[in-house]
Amino acid sequence: MKLLFEKINELKKISTLTKHEKLIKAIEGVIEAKDLKKGDKLPSINIMVAEVGFARKTIVKAYEDLKGRGIVESKNFKGYYIADVNTKTKLRVALVLYAFHTFQEDFYNTFRKELGKKYIINVFFHHNNLDVFKDILTRISGRYGMYVVAPIQTPEVSLLLKKIPSDKLLVIDRHVSLPSQYSYITQEFESSTYEQLKKLLIEINKYKQFVLFFNNDSDYPIGILNAFKKFTKEFNINAKVEAQYEPGSIKKDRLYFFINDSDLWEILKDSKTRNYVIGKDLGLLAHNDNAIKEIICGGITTISIDFKKMAKESANYLKLKEHVQKIIPSQLIQRKSL
Repeated sequence: MKLLFEKINELKKISTLTKHEKLIKAIEGVIEAKDLKKGDKLPSINIMVAEVGFARKTIVKAYEDLKGRGIVESKNFKGYYIADVNTKTKLRVALVLYAFHTFQEDFYNTFRKELGKKYIINVFFHHNNLDVFKDILTRISGRYGMYVVAPIQTPEVSLLLKKIPSDKLLVIDRHVSLPSQYSYITQEFESSTYEQLKKLLIEINKYKQFVLFFNNDSDYPIGILNAFKKFTKEFNINAKVEAQYEPGSIKKDRLYFFINDSDLWEILKDSKTRNYVIGKDLGLLAHNDNAIKEIICGGITTISIDFKKMAKESANYLKLKEHVQKIIPSQLIQRKSL
């Protein structure tokens, strides 16, 4: 550790650096000089205080910042160790998503591109399973500099998220109740879906029945179901809710509203088999847009937020660390399927 203390003493002479910055630069320098290798133990907090003369909280902050970048790790009651010798890493990010749906893939790809190679991103999927979500948070707790989480919308999850410091958590996609100091970039489902459906009233009235496929045991946002029921009741629409599309059950003069792309693909196959024309013999409306829906059958009409925009704004938050509380508005993208 002699070289580390020498580096710190050298940097003490530079008045433009804070004590915190001097510690970080010294540790980075010793790693780059290959005097500290992966697995090597750093001096304890008490030893650093005695040798360097900096305040305990300054040393802890430096170690924790390096920990957030994945360069340092802490082991219970054993101290701090070198975890990675890549000193160019700016931040280690845990990205917790529902599943790798196409729209979440769009989010990830844009998020990854916006942050660049200096940010390490590890992705975890909870599949709307509370036990899996708890297990993920337990495993990643304290190991990342930033947690970007698409949460399950339950009070229990809110309590779990409160254990993460507010400056290290960004909630995305689904909104949950958290204290005002927490940041979020999310979407809203009920009122936004209702407003977009109103814009489609003329088109919807062309069909004998409006059918929503909504599985209560899935990760579907309940706000979409509430909006559908409110809209169809208010405008006296002949409506029906089914858990999922049953292959072969397709009917003419129906408007089908999908959240799950698997249902959409099945009905497209049945339409082709029966030579039904999408937008004429039956209508299709989907939630969450992607490139395939833009192209297939002349385009599928969707109600969706811009996931790339959400990703860009999330990446921007990580870069600037400025408190943000924003709801990305849904938009109606009309195509030939209605």
